[in-house]
Formats: sequence, structure tokens, C-alpha cells
Amino acid sequence: MPRNRLRLTIYVGAALLAVGGGVGAAVAATNPATPTAGKLTATFKTDSDWGTGYQARYTIKNAGSAAVTGWQLNFALPSSAKLGTFWDTAITTSGASSTATNKAYNATIPAGGTVEFGFVVAGSGAPTGCTINGSACSGGGGTQTTAPAPKPTTTTPAPKPTTAAPTTTAPTATKPPATTAPPATTPPPAQGGGGNVKVAPYVDMGLLNNNSLAALGAGNVKSFSLAFVTSVGCKASWFNAFDPRTKQFGDQIDAVRKAGGDVKVSFGGATGIELAQACTDVKALQAEYQAVVSAYNLKFIDMDIEGAAVADKTTIDRRSTALAALQKANPGLKISLTLPVLPEGLTADGLNVVKSAKNAGVDVDLVNIMAMDYGRAGQDYGDLAIQAVKSTKDQIKSIYGNSDAAAFKMVGVTPMLGKNDDQGTFTQSDARDVVAFANANHVGFVSFWELNRDRNACNGALFQCTNVAQSPNEFSKIFAGFTG
Repeated sequence: MPRNRLRLTIYVGAALLAVGGGVGAAVAATNPATPTAGKLTATFKTDSDWGTGYQARYTIKNAGSAAVTGWQLNFALPSSAKLGTFWDTAITTSGASSTATNKAYNATIPAGGTVEFGFVVAGSGAPTGCTINGSACSGGGGTQTTAPAPKPTTTTPAPKPTTAAPTTTAPTATKPPATTAPPATTPPPAQGGGGNVKVAPYVDMGLLNNNSLAALGAGNVKSFSLAFVTSVGCKASWFNAFDPRTKQFGDQIDAVRKAGGDVKVSFGGATGIELAQACTDVKALQAEYQAVVSAYNLKFIDMDIEGAAVADKTTIDRRSTALAALQKANPGLKISLTLPVLPEGLTADGLNVVKSAKNAGVDVDLVNIMAMDYGRAGQDYGDLAIQAVKSTKDQIKSIYGNSDAAAFKMVGVTPMLGKNDDQGTFTQSDARDVVAFANANHVGFVSFWELNRDRNACNGALFQCTNVAQSPNEFSKIFAGFTG
């Protein structure tokens, strides 16, 4: 979901940024250079495999004594596999054969240096052949070296996929170093499913203006996910504007509860500094989470982990440790993790977040997927959201060792209404399809970004309008049909 623009107030509204896959074609334009002579080799490695797909990378090394400018890697996939999203390269595909070409920023490989690019594959089967600048990837006339795929329950995948940026900025791609999580030791959670906030659309609290949460409930929605609490130094803050300890919005939260609903407060988002990044001490971090929980007597909190935060192992593990202690100090507190997703499932970084929380002893209630901004405009965004739910269910089942039913109950799904940042469109028909699927499979939670956009029912800037023909609160009425 998009970042908001500067409002006519002293602060910037909060917003959710979808880390969508599939935007490889939308990143900065490729600037292939004419390949120069050199000795390049390429190694293929699978980073994560969830049964219905996998994420992998090629590492290209310059084993020569001079820099090489420009590279082109050709590989083929078996009929059981289909190339999906990719990053740090541009890829063209013809039949089973794919050609990966350098980007402008990684065209030159110094002597002894390496570059990497990554991709996601739907299905199974490693590449069956590989050449780099016309020569065998092994450098000696053979095929590429293939590392065995790690079991998703024990090894944390590493590379970070592309992230979708605001509507006026082209998406970019970054890559963190590889990390490995310790073996899982905690048992599967006893339950998941969101409690009495099974339907809780996100509300950008920075866009509330003179409206109230109660007024936003005109579409039969009673509960809300309130976005976002970030940090000012190592202190919790509503989007750098209000200290939660002053109970800003407290009267509105009380009114929601009196009307039979509830709220979950969401920490993080795309703007500002997430608390786990700002607080370097676990106890101080826990204290800031506790301050917000205590101020609003919260039973539900959400961790919206995206951007740089989703790839930072140090802050991921710090957050997990603090959340486990927070949950122990507040029995029954339900914690959801809102994470990037592809139709093929959670990204490698998202899987790392879930595994870190599990390993730390957090009883994760929900893994809420940002089902949007895939970079696949022209495809059916309802079908893609449903595919993402199924893929995430399989990943959760693999991580926790639970049943299909229990894994579905741990999945939440949050699409972006109407026009997405990548120009894909999530329509009312898509919403009905997603809700019907969620009901049939007893998914744990449904939401959407964002309630002000649904109420406005307008055409204009994406942070405040859906840009599809609709009546006010029309999407809310559809999502209110979710029964769990």
C-alpha cells in the first residue's frame, strides 16, 4: 500500500507499503553494457523451497585478473517450473529459456568480485543448463553448480526481493546478507484467527481529519487496524505526531468497543523508524510496546514489518525477543505479523521474520499478507490474492507442522482496494471472490488498505482514492461478509 503525501497539517500521514513481488520489470531501467572479455562463472543456489515453489539466486564471479563490464546469463527451467518475479537483473523468457542481463548498477564485476540476482519459481525443478556470456557457467564446459535446497523449517532464506515504492517513484531493489536462524524449538501455537477483530480494515490515523472511527464503520465494519505507531528516538509515537501515552484517539477506541468492536494497533509501516530499529535494548523496546498496550488496554497488536526492517536480522531478532517477553507479561495478547507476499508465498525475508518469532517463543496469532502491488497489472488481482493465501498456508504448515485447517486459520489477507501502485486493480468482484474463499477455508483474518479510500469513493491521488467506480463504503460492506 502506498505512502501518503504530506497533509495540510504539521505531520505526514501514516501508510502501509506493500512489498510486492513481480516488480522486476518495473525497477530502474536496465542499461546492458557490451560484455568484455573475462573469466566469469555462475553458481545457482536455492534459498527457500515451500513445495509449490522456491526462491533462488545466481552468484556470478569474476575469476579473472581484469574487470568485466556487462554480463548475460542464459538458463533453462524444466516443464515443471515457471519463472516468476526477479530482482537485480532484467530477464526475458522464450519458452523454457530465460536470459538474465545486468542492470546499470551491477554491470561491472571487478577482478575477484561477484554480483548476484534472485528470482522466484512456481513449481519445482532447478535450471537444467546455464551459460554466462556465451560460456558454460562452470567455466569449464559443464553446467552450473547447484546447492541443495534448504529445508524451510530449519534454514532462513536470505535475499530481499524488490519493494514497491510510492506512485511517483519507481520501485527499487536491495539485498541483505544471508542469515541463518537457529532450529525451531517452540511448539505450534494453540490457535490463530484474530478473535473479535476478524474483519479489521486498516485506518491511516493521520488521515482521520474531522472524521471518527465510528463514522468509518458505516460499511458494517466494527473493528479496525490503526496505523501506525513508529518512533521518535526510542519512544513510541503515532506517526511522529502524538505520544500514545497521552491516549490520543482513546475516546474513539472506547466508542468502537462500546459498539461491539475492537482495535488492533499496528506498529511499523513504510514511513518513519520502526521501534525495533530505534531501540537497541530489548528491555527498552519491550517497555515501549508495553506503554502502547497499557495506554489502550490492547488485546491485539500488529507488527507491519517492511522496507529495510524486513531484511534486518538484528532488529528482527530483537523484536521477536521483546514480543515474546511482552506476551508473557500480558497473557492472551494476540500478535499478528504483517508481511510482504508474492502469489507464490511469503518472500524470503518474510519467512525469516516468522521463523525468528517462532524460535523466540512468540505465539503468533496471524501472518497477515500484503496481497497487492505484484507488478502483474492485467492479471486478476483477486485470483493472485487467493493464490498468495494458499501459498502462505503451505509455508506456515511447513514451519509449524500443523494441519491445513490450522495453517489457514493463521493466515490473514490484506489487499489494496481499487487501483494499486503498480496499476493492477482489485475490484469489488475480486473482493467478493476473496471473501468467499476466506469463508470457505476459514482463513483467520481479512482486512484491506485503506478505509478512508473506501469511504471517499473517489478518483485522484492513490493515498485517498480507489480510482474505481464505487459507492462509499462498498468494499467495507463486502468484507463485512467475512465470518471466519
